[in-house]
Amino acid sequence: MNRFLKWCVECCLQNSYRKTKQTWLAVMLVLSVVATVMLSFPVNAQITANPSLASELRGVWLTNIDSDVLFERDRLKKALQKLDALNFNTVYPAVWNWGYTLYPSKVAARVIGKSLDPTPGLQGRDMLKEIVTEGHKQGLTVIPWFEFGFMAPADSLLAKRRPQWLTNRYDGTRIVKEGTHDRVWLSPFRPDVQRFIQDLIVEIVKNYDVDGIQFDDHFGLPSELGYDAYTVALYKKEHRGQAPAKNPKDPEWVRWRANKITEFMKRVFTAIKAANKDCIVSVAPNPQRFSYEYFLADWQRWERMGLIEDLVLQVYRDDLNVFVNELEYPEVKAAKSHIPVSVGILAGLKNRAVPMQQIQTQVEKVRDRNFAGVSFFFYETLWNLTKEQPQERQTGFQNIFSTPANYPNLLTGWKP
Repeated sequence: MNRFLKWCVECCLQNSYRKTKQTWLAVMLVLSVVATVMLSFPVNAQITANPSLASELRGVWLTNIDSDVLFERDRLKKALQKLDALNFNTVYPAVWNWGYTLYPSKVAARVIGKSLDPTPGLQGRDMLKEIVTEGHKQGLTVIPWFEFGFMAPADSLLAKRRPQWLTNRYDGTRIVKEGTHDRVWLSPFRPDVQRFIQDLIVEIVKNYDVDGIQFDDHFGLPSELGYDAYTVALYKKEHRGQAPAKNPKDPEWVRWRANKITEFMKRVFTAIKAANKDCIVSVAPNPQRFSYEYFLADWQRWERMGLIEDLVLQVYRDDLNVFVNELEYPEVKAAKSHIPVSVGILAGLKNRAVPMQQIQTQVEKVRDRNFAGVSFFFYETLWNLTKEQPQERQTGFQNIFSTPANYPNLLTGWKP
């Protein structure tokens, strides 16, 4: 094609002294023909390489549930190196799960009686320090994730040592099923509970060179709960003696509890910034309607108040139309206009494989709408717990992230 173009132009220029006007008309005609021919070629024949994206979140959650990636130093190191090699740039490692911290914690030792999750693979190590050190060496952004929030296993040491911290339904029951597991919830309205959770968060921000802290819907409360004696008394005090509605979905009762959680979120944000002003506050919620109605987590309001600096919306849907619809809601578009909003995509679960084709299509839909990036739940299902071969999956992610990109950091000049 280059030789053809050169020949055409030379032919025209040979006659330029005699018929200048006609020559340039001929040049224009030739160029239009060339353009038409080139556009008829397949797209991949025209593009030699995908243009590098200046910034795009490419994250993955690392958890100790259905995964052993955190339980051995070399395995963890190799995982971080592999993620970097495939052009991921962000990891969200769980640090608060099953009623324990996954790092040595003086706060946990004081309140729970154990400074570290007793899982053998975590003993004699500081898993979080390893991730920060190796992750930063690989150029990864490290944002610890408070996966359990106010939730704890019903038989946990925390629940047994602090039963007065637990909240309940109107009928007095406490157990909330999560799959086959029995969970209980700490009351997010009690000052002593709030102090404990905030102390855990600040402990990490002060003692580790983390890039941020992440919360999700578990930083709220299942809306059926909140009828413990302390919370009921507080509600009555602020409502001239009137008790909360028996219906947990009552709008005023929902709004009051959600507002209290928002107030706590504001105090946590302030405490994080006081400890390290450059620490990103990240939230990875479900869509607003679900978060607010079922978990009293009003992330839309948090975002409007400036309490979120990295929003990763969990959209774990197989139906592509439903997936796309979740990206189009007004609160999502509003958030996109001034903070990095990315989309959490399900890479699979222990007993639920998600094909690479679905993952690639969903990433494409996210990019089509100019989101800040994507994050995958969860590490083990990227290429280990899957029906497809590991190499096939890794090649798939290599195709998705063909060139490196920076984490879209709001604090260092990211713009929508």
